[in-house]
Amino acid sequence: MRKDDVTEMNLTEKSRHECNVVTTPPRALVQRSDREAANGHRSVALWFTGLSGSGKSTLAHALEKRLHDRGIRTYVFDGDKIRHGLCADLSFSAEGRTENVRRIAESVKLFLDAGIVCLCAFISPMRADWENVRRILGDGDFREVYVRCALEECERRDIKGYYRLARQGKIKNYTGISAPYEAPENPALALDTDKMDLETCLDRLESFLGEMSLPPR
Repeated sequence: MRKDDVTEMNLTEKSRHECNVVTTPPRALVQRSDREAANGHRSVALWFTGLSGSGKSTLAHALEKRLHDRGIRTYVFDGDKIRHGLCADLSFSAEGRTENVRRIAESVKLFLDAGIVCLCAFISPMRADWENVRRILGDGDFREVYVRCALEECERRDIKGYYRLARQGKIKNYTGISAPYEAPENPALALDTDKMDLETCLDRLESFLGEMSLPPR
């Protein structure tokens, strides 16, 4: 692609964004509350954050199965799905990670409007990024779950060898090794996956969701 083509594309995207800012979407005839009533439960976003290997995706998928078996409508957002599609064009630089998290949050917002329980498993290492997620989703819909695990245990679980490659300098900007991870200061729930087994963590999560009256009415 020629440089002029890139410049023209950027200008087009900028113009489109400016148009979107002043455009008001028509009021839908079916509202979120209608969808939640049809589902028999409210929608909410659980945002699992933690180091690679801490167990975020494992927890999200296992929790989804439990909830699905109870008739709760769910969807798991995780790095593999997003990075191979919606965010395939982004790098792992600080700017790329920030944009990755922003796109995820905007997607989750649509799923919340559809009345779905969203289980989001992402490292999301920078505090400013998940504060932006909170701003996009709103305090009432955003619940941060800190999947806490010692770095040594995360490295032991790493069957793909990414931590080893990061320590050798072969992978750049790897969270926990060559890029920072800012642990949540006041998460809604913290799970120590290097001390608790999977079933115990899932029981804690279900109890936590029960406090929000999530079980079907």
